Amino acid sequence: MEPFAWQPAASPSEAASIATHTTAEAMLTLTGRPDTQQAMLIKAGGVDLLDLMKEGLVNPGRLIDISRLPDLDGISGEPDGGVRIGALATLARIAAHPALQQSHAALSQAAALAASPQIRNRATLGGNLLQRPRCWYFRSAAHHCLRKGGAHCFAFPGDNRYHAVFANQGCAIVHASTPATALAAYRAEVELADSAGHRRRVPLADFFVLPQADMHRENTLARGELLTAVWLPPQKPDCRAQYLQIGERAAFDWPLAAVAAVLDMDGTGHCRQASIVLGAAAPVPWRARQAEALLAGARIDSATAAAAGEAALAGATPLSQNAYKLPLLAALVRRAVLSAAAIDTVLPANPGAP
Repeated sequence: MEPFAWQPAASPSEAASIATHTTAEAMLTLTGRPDTQQAMLIKAGGVDLLDLMKEGLVNPGRLIDISRLPDLDGISGEPDGGVRIGALATLARIAAHPALQQSHAALSQAAALAASPQIRNRATLGGNLLQRPRCWYFRSAAHHCLRKGGAHCFAFPGDNRYHAVFANQGCAIVHASTPATALAAYRAEVELADSAGHRRRVPLADFFVLPQADMHRENTLARGELLTAVWLPPQKPDCRAQYLQIGERAAFDWPLAAVAAVLDMDGTGHCRQASIVLGAAAPVPWRARQAEALLAGARIDSATAAAAGEAALAGATPLSQNAYKLPLLAALVRRAVLSAAAIDTVLPANPGAP
């Protein structure tokens, strides 16, 4: 790691005005070498940024610390029943928050399964959503891949067992955020602030971008902007939700496959509307639209849930080593739908197993 200066920010607008690059911009080079040490980057929990610095993938000259800005650290209920979560709220706080456990259970479940207890106590929601991909070629200083400004995606001819099975043309990363899967299922929005103090809200579905839209970044955060909060819409009284994932280890691991299911039930066992989002499956949290269409208006039972699991695989294009993800995703969709609908099913003791 190269030497760097440290500067606490007094406000979100000051941080946005001082920062000279986004992390994606600072990592984008044409030579395979990190950007010069002129970059000034924003740091919150710092879990991912410090990893990138230690790996020699980015060498900022200055870090702008926002970790002590109090107006970014709250979790508050809104008059309409929605929830605003400050970008500095830790994953541990989100997982343990009693109101979120009731109103947006899938988010609490996802936060509780992310990383390890030590990291959850430090990692912030904003930093988790903005973390860079975990593809080992992207994380290797020896591989100048497409996402870093190179000419090749090394995953296609290489080791792609953990890569995307949807929308994987050009670049086969999977989105690294566990909570993002649940947030996408709830149709969440992100709040972005600029250097003038203006704030705008962007649907999460529009905030994350596919490689076909922009090969070099995962979201639309612009230079001079700061992610300040996430907004969750109010849920109908009969909405039920479940988040499930499976990984090679039960803790301190990224999922091989994940799903968040949010169902609006009518009280007779029928689903009015469904939101099914797959995680660890695509470069963005992936909406399983055919599964959602199949569930809407249907009575939820084992057969319907199994059919939704198969429908969720529509359009999949697995690579040479990751087709095993398809039955995992189908099984997780089936079990998440049954669990969300409160249909009796035998779930494993470990909530991460399918």
